[in-house]
Parts: sequence; C-alpha cells; structure tokens
Amino acid sequence: MGVRYTKPALSFDEQADLLISRGLVADKAQLVKRLEATSYFRLSGYLHPFRVAGSDHYQQGTSLEQVWRRCLFDQRLRTLVLDAIEAIEVYTRTQLAYCFAHQYGPFAYDDPQNFPNMLPDAFVKWQDKLRDQVQRSQQAKEEFLVHFFHRYGDVHTMPPIWCLIELMDFGSTLTFYRGIDYRIKQQIAGKVGVPDTVFSSWLLTLNTVRNRCAHHLRLWNWTLGNPVKLPGVRKHPQWGIASLPNDKLGVVLLFCRQLLNQISPGNRWTERINQHFTEFPEIPVIEMGLPANWQNHPLWTS
Repeated sequence: MGVRYTKPALSFDEQADLLISRGLVADKAQLVKRLEATSYFRLSGYLHPFRVAGSDHYQQGTSLEQVWRRCLFDQRLRTLVLDAIEAIEVYTRTQLAYCFAHQYGPFAYDDPQNFPNMLPDAFVKWQDKLRDQVQRSQQAKEEFLVHFFHRYGDVHTMPPIWCLIELMDFGSTLTFYRGIDYRIKQQIAGKVGVPDTVFSSWLLTLNTVRNRCAHHLRLWNWTLGNPVKLPGVRKHPQWGIASLPNDKLGVVLLFCRQLLNQISPGNRWTERINQHFTEFPEIPVIEMGLPANWQNHPLWTS
C-alpha cells in the first residue's frame, strides 16, 4: 500500500520559521528573501550535509551564510563546467562532420548502413529528430538554413552534414558518435589521446552534466548515475597514481582539463578553476571525489 503525500504548501514566512526551528542560524527577513529567490527545495539540497544523522535538525552553528556560500560555489562551478563542455561539444561536432563527410559524403547521414552501431529503431528516431530540428530552425529563420534552402531547396530537403551538425543538440550528437563505424570513433578519440570507448563514456557523462547545469541542479557533491570509464593505467599511468572515484564530479573536472588541453592548448580553464576553489577554501573537496591535494595530481598539473 502506497503512502500518500500530505504535506501542505507553506508560505515563505512559514518555510523560514521551519528552517530556524530546525537549528539554522539566520536573520529571518534575510532567509525569507533567499527562499523567495531560490526556493525551499533547492536550499534544502545544500543544507542536507549539515543535518544531524537520523534527524531533521541541523548541526549546531549551521548558518545561512555557510549554506549560501555553497550555493554560490555551485552556481559558479556550473558556469565553469559549461564553458568546458561547450568547447568539447563543438570539437566533437566538428570532427564528426569532417570525418563522416570525407568517408561517406555530405548527405550520407540518411543511410542506416553508415551507422553499423545504431539499431534500426534508434536510427529512425534519430532521423525524425534531425528533421524536426531542421524544421524548427527554419521557422526561427536561422540564416545559414535560409541561404541553403533558398539556393538548393528545389533539390534538397535537408542540409549537408556540416550544416546539420550545428543544429544538433548534445543528445543527437552523442547518438551520431555512438552509431558510426568504430574506425571513425578511433580517429576522433585518438586526437585527444584516449581510446574511443573512453571518449564515448566521457561524452555520455558530459551530456548528463550539461543537462544538470542547464536546469541549475546541484552539481558539486552529486553522484553520477553512470560511472565514468577511465583509460587503462598501462598506457595512461597518470590515471592510476591516485585512487579517484569514477562516479563523482571531481573526475569530470580532471578529464575536462585533459580534453581541453588537447583541443585548445593555452586555454585558461585550469587557472579559472584553481581561482574558484581558492575563493571557497571551506568547500569539502572529498565530497567531489577529490583528494585533499588534488591540485598537485599529475592529471591536473601535466
């Protein structure tokens, strides 16, 4: 027999009273303002690590300022992670379109035989999604599509792959990569120095992380649903120097840095991450799956 949810909706004032009654140290007026801007449910996620085990109450001295700093840390971390994901996604799109077009031709993406690792039903769904993305972009008057169909629309109902790739969301791009021949995967992954199976795993993880960032969900101490595949230590010994949990955000930061240094040498992302952590020294990095001296790890310094 299921349990019916019976909790009533509380006013912001009542929400503040509830948090203060559970031990949160806060000026009530300021807390109400925070709740109006952030929501009780979101703030509770950052409060959870401060709870007394087996109780709804918070550890003695837990303050709104402490919790709000974690919110700010996470908010700015999401922006930094999104910057990395953008560069990696654009790289993947570029390489996919380039390698695929040179192997099969600019319009060969509509032939299922060119996708030996994509099931027939998945291929049909992917094609439907691509057509939908083109239609929506046409309605939005995307300039390069308007130009293409004005000049070639009498013959073609879809653009060449190097145009189409710009309309794909990360999910469609990931489907594209996972469905192509393994030799093209190896060619793309080899340019960033990892096996194709590892790169595929990293893209899957980045797609999930990107969605969390887009929905402003808590990131810093989140546990990944699908653990990340890591390079073998025989060919990549730096991944075996310290034990790194492969289901925490810390490992995502490390492999993002590795990819960015291959894709965009001279980028300042590492410096920006270091500066961010320096600004919030109280953040417990162990909850991100990082050792205390993680910034000295060869994966972060090499």
